[in-house]
Amino acid sequence: MSKTVLLKIIEHNNWANGLVFDACHALNNEQLDFQPNSAVRGTIRETLTHIAHSQEDYATMLTRSTHPPERSGQLALSEIRTLLNASGDRLVAFVKACSDEQFQTQNNLDDGYTVDYWVFIVQLINHATEHREQIKNILTALGIEPPRIDGWQFAKEQNALILPSV
Repeated sequence: MSKTVLLKIIEHNNWANGLVFDACHALNNEQLDFQPNSAVRGTIRETLTHIAHSQEDYATMLTRSTHPPERSGQLALSEIRTLLNASGDRLVAFVKACSDEQFQTQNNLDDGYTVDYWVFIVQLINHATEHREQIKNILTALGIEPPRIDGWQFAKEQNALILPSV
């Protein structure tokens, strides 16, 4: 059961990333680079790039036990989508291939860090959720209705939550 739940959590993360990306794909450069006068730090373009790089980093640490080097610079929207899809697919494949016991062990990274496998998943989900909310706030500031990416909506689309008939 725990593996199934973990897989759904990763699938929700991939789904939510895709919906937020799709909401931003049609934006013009001015909107992508809009810096709101609020507590949100960074533009949509910067934040999407950061989410994509970070997810790729977590997937790399989980699957190859290497700590990727720091990256800088912005990605084109097509590169962001490609990176999100590829790293999301790697995360799903990793969870499917992992045993429950592996998630209770430690991963010795090549840079000397030792991290329990579950920590990567917690950080992946928490990190992406925070940044997707930042993007949704910027979309709202631009007068654009952000996508609904909560667990209830995901469950409805997965036929895991069926509304009562009236």
